[in-house]
Amino acid sequence: MSHVIIGIHGLSNKPPEAKLAKWWKEAILEGLTVNERIDNPSVNFSSVYWADITYPEGPDQNPDKYRPAAPGELKTYHDGWRDALRASVFDWSDDILETAKRNFGWDTTADTVLKYKLPDLSRYYEDPEITRKLRDRLSTRILENAGNRIMVLSHSMGTIIAYDVLRELGKHDSNIAIDHFVTLGSPLGLPHVKNKILEESNLVRTPSVVRNWLNFADKRDPVAFDTHLAADYEANSRGVRAKDDLIYNDWDKPHHKSYGYLRAPEVSRAIRNFI
Repeated sequence: MSHVIIGIHGLSNKPPEAKLAKWWKEAILEGLTVNERIDNPSVNFSSVYWADITYPEGPDQNPDKYRPAAPGELKTYHDGWRDALRASVFDWSDDILETAKRNFGWDTTADTVLKYKLPDLSRYYEDPEITRKLRDRLSTRILENAGNRIMVLSHSMGTIIAYDVLRELGKHDSNIAIDHFVTLGSPLGLPHVKNKILEESNLVRTPSVVRNWLNFADKRDPVAFDTHLAADYEANSRGVRAKDDLIYNDWDKPHHKSYGYLRAPEVSRAIRNFI
């Protein structure tokens, strides 16, 4: 049995498929080299690309190109008491927002905001054909690797697609196992996203096929507005909850770029432990 890392990208148009996969892998390998001191690291990486579905006009011809980090840029984040306070405040405010959405019809307002601020995510929720196509891209790749140990490495909106796919797989194939579900810069903590999950399932919880869930976020990242997911998602039948870890995303503002997450020391450690 071999190990495979299945990566799925996030919001907005992307570079051509092969180039994005190459840059993701370079970021992963740079992290393993710099942070874990592994000479000539090797990973079995498989990229799931879906930007061609939501951007049929073609890939981004002027992408933010991958570049190696400067010496000393890849720093470990050390949590403090302010981070614990932030997490508890967000859990409290989430409860208030979710109540307001249920009782005062804020779903309509949230849908409007999504449409103009996060159009990819809005189309994912509103267009069943796009929903199915995006989920099928990932579920097909996972099923192709069902005999391997699998890490699903997801970023941004890709974390939502991955979560939904893993919930579906758990309902239809109890033999599938995901050793590590990794979420980077995830919007899964947004109340609107959790309400969308409840439209399909009766409980917001860790997917049943997941053995470990690691959630990494930079608190400066506006997409990962709620950086802590452990209190938002109930444990699955194995007792697995999200394990939250704040990091420094060294890439430029708004500190959401996938490359900055993929080479962060905490993410490198998780990948090394997996491979």
